Amino acid sequence: MAKDGYQSKKPGWLIKAYNNYDFLNSPVARPVRILSEMIEPAHRLRKHGIHNTVVFFGSAKTIPHAQAQKNLRMIEKKADQTKHHASTIKNELEQALNNLEMSRYYEDAVNLSQKLTQWFNEPKQRRNQFVICSGGGPGIMEAANLGAQKAGGKSVGLNISLPMEQYPNPYQTKDLAFEFHYFFIRKFWFFYLAKALVIFPGGFGTLDEFFELLTLIQTKKTKKHMPVVMYGKDYWDEVINFKAMAKWGAISKEDMKLFKAFNKVDETFEYLKQELTKYYFK
Repeated sequence: MAKDGYQSKKPGWLIKAYNNYDFLNSPVARPVRILSEMIEPAHRLRKHGIHNTVVFFGSAKTIPHAQAQKNLRMIEKKADQTKHHASTIKNELEQALNNLEMSRYYEDAVNLSQKLTQWFNEPKQRRNQFVICSGGGPGIMEAANLGAQKAGGKSVGLNISLPMEQYPNPYQTKDLAFEFHYFFIRKFWFFYLAKALVIFPGGFGTLDEFFELLTLIQTKKTKKHMPVVMYGKDYWDEVINFKAMAKWGAISKEDMKLFKAFNKVDETFEYLKQELTKYYFK
């Protein structure tokens, strides 16, 4: 491994800076690494003709319905074999029931992504090169990429290196699967090509992405039309009280029009189809 520009004291011992991996992985070369996460995805996306995306956000912890049912049956069997239900078993049962309830969002994300991709691939829309984009990991991200694959379409995955939970799902298009180190560059790529956002139930990461991108729309840092869907009205009404924010003057009543909430796939699909047709499929 090269160190400080030297390999050995033999002929040819000099090494170019861009081949000096000690330098490239050092703190001083951080701007180079940041630029790489800007330039390399731009090249690859352009190569594949990807210019427009519909971005799905949501929890990495949401699992498919069949898996949630299987997990619940296993815990119920375990509880039946326990004479006195320990608090841990009760907690496991409660969590398994919650996972089963949340699993419908996984199935809905698959269904919505599949419907959108089928529509994107129709001859009239195909020239616009719209694809589904997710965070590339498990949960809702996996469901979005799976739906696109089921429809026979490409999809983008913008993965991020994390110490837990963020493994790349197998359904994103191989050459459109990216791995980021910097959150802010990843967010740039989420928003730069996006023409619509669909926010499924999620935690801190989902809220972080949603509010940052919603702020860009609110402050008119983007001029493009951007329909924003909050999917799972029951969940979002309980988790975020937008009406209270408007009541206290933290946001305006006009800000409430920046997004729409839906509970059903078909209604969401028809809304997105209408908005995208009006602004992008002329």
